[in-house]
Amino acid sequence: MSEFLVYFQIGLKHVLNIHAYDHVLFLIALSVPFSFSDWKRILLLVTVFTLGHTTALFLSVFGIIAVKVNVVELLIPITILITALYNLFTAGKTSKSGSVNLVFIITLFFGIIHGLGFSNYFKTILGGSASSKLLPMGEFALGIEAAQITVVIVVLILSYIVQTVFRFSKRDWSLVMSAFIIGVVLPMILESEIWKNY
Repeated sequence: MSEFLVYFQIGLKHVLNIHAYDHVLFLIALSVPFSFSDWKRILLLVTVFTLGHTTALFLSVFGIIAVKVNVVELLIPITILITALYNLFTAGKTSKSGSVNLVFIITLFFGIIHGLGFSNYFKTILGGSASSKLLPMGEFALGIEAAQITVVIVVLILSYIVQTVFRFSKRDWSLVMSAFIIGVVLPMILESEIWKNY
């Protein structure tokens, strides 16, 4: 049980780390167009993201995939930017089932990218064979899922307050938050180490 808590807490802290807020930014961008009535869809999106994240760790731990750190560190803010831009262009529009499926596929892919960003650190904290890392990986994934659901609930509560107390429309809330996220994430992309090599 104590070992479960160790990896569960690592998963929690991975998402809720104030110094590595890119994960939280992505979750805000992902959940800002939704309200509590969409809880099934947003929960499914968060779980799909966790699945992608865990798949990346699995592939990395077993040596199936390896990506340069600076490439992943550039791709992560790009995924956040794409999600926020998508919100800007679709704010106030009702989703069609085709676009919903596309969002799920993109979320899975983005989860893989974010997982690759954590894979090197994850490998360093775990000793032993690749197969002995499977259980800790599952415990870590549960921590990630719990932290992500916490962030999403906070965003949905803020969304509710802004829309009911301050009379923002759902569309305006999505536009303002997405523009804010773009403003935060653009410098992350422009200051990436990868540009210094060119």
